[in-house]
Amino acid sequence: MGCKIKNNIGQQIEKAEPKGDVKMEKKNIDWENLGFGYVQADQRYVSNYKNGAWDDGCLTQNAEITMNECAGVLQYAQTCFEGLKAYTTEDGRTVTFRPDLNAQRMHDTAERLEMPPFPVERFLDAVKKVVKANEAYVPPYGSGASLYIRPYMFGSNPVIGVKPADEYQFRIFVTPVGPYFKGGAKPLTLCVSDFDRAAPHGTGHIKAGLNYAMSLHAIVTAHKNGFDENMYLDAATRTKVEETGGANFLFVTKDNKVVTPKSPSILPSITRRSLMIVAKEYLGLEAEEREVTFEEVKDFAECGLCGTAAVISPVGKIVDHDKEICFPSGMTQMGPVIQKLYDTLTGIQMGRIKAPEGWIYEI
Repeated sequence: MGCKIKNNIGQQIEKAEPKGDVKMEKKNIDWENLGFGYVQADQRYVSNYKNGAWDDGCLTQNAEITMNECAGVLQYAQTCFEGLKAYTTEDGRTVTFRPDLNAQRMHDTAERLEMPPFPVERFLDAVKKVVKANEAYVPPYGSGASLYIRPYMFGSNPVIGVKPADEYQFRIFVTPVGPYFKGGAKPLTLCVSDFDRAAPHGTGHIKAGLNYAMSLHAIVTAHKNGFDENMYLDAATRTKVEETGGANFLFVTKDNKVVTPKSPSILPSITRRSLMIVAKEYLGLEAEEREVTFEEVKDFAECGLCGTAAVISPVGKIVDHDKEICFPSGMTQMGPVIQKLYDTLTGIQMGRIKAPEGWIYEI
């Protein structure tokens, strides 16, 4: 089975032996009807930080975490995470999409939260190890499903004074997920939130767990009121568009220019950055990142939300209390430009369209 070792929070974990390059038989899963939820896979990756250094890390079959009641993550929310996917391409390869950007973003997030960054090259190696160990859970090409990869890190030793932890654990688990939208992406209805997502000099630009905890009340409130998501405006003036609780905005002007909001408190979405390159280099469109005032939203032809989970979700309507903005693209399907962006990026991810250098990381 492998060797038994102790991690830095007292939990015994089993270190799995490498299995070489043998292809695993796929799990007996109804891939086409898989939901977007957690399915426990066989292996996960664990590395611990103690006495100023990360250990060698290993794969383990143990999905449980045991920690002290005073652990830093439980007291002061010292945690961060990433999200990316592995796919089966048209020619049968298992790949991930731009994981180096996830590694760098997690590095930057850790520095902002006074956590020891997990080295970028080790992040990429850990992703490769954990996907390879769970290759049986990578959905087949054409199923519409993918393997979601969740790297995360947290303060693990007891901390009672308000200060950074001294010990940390970095982990990656994977779970097979179905398409974010069953039966296609129907346009969403958003509301302008009365809550703020991030302060001007706060943590909106990093992927900290605390940002998502803060958004929960706002999204539950939006759902209770019949909306799919929130549109957050800037906290300082409440006149500029920021993002939603978990996705960046993309707008399309009536003359087919792609525009995305620019702000120091917006999370730099990897999907959004990739779509802007796709717009310019693959579709020959003008694309710009700039401040977007809420006042000009009514003048756009199309609107979408972009992120790892759904790539692009079309938006049909935004409600600002008693006022409605209805986009010309309508409430039945994606607008034509957003559809082209979606088709091109997913084509790149699935190997149907040649990718820019370095975008596809083969497992």
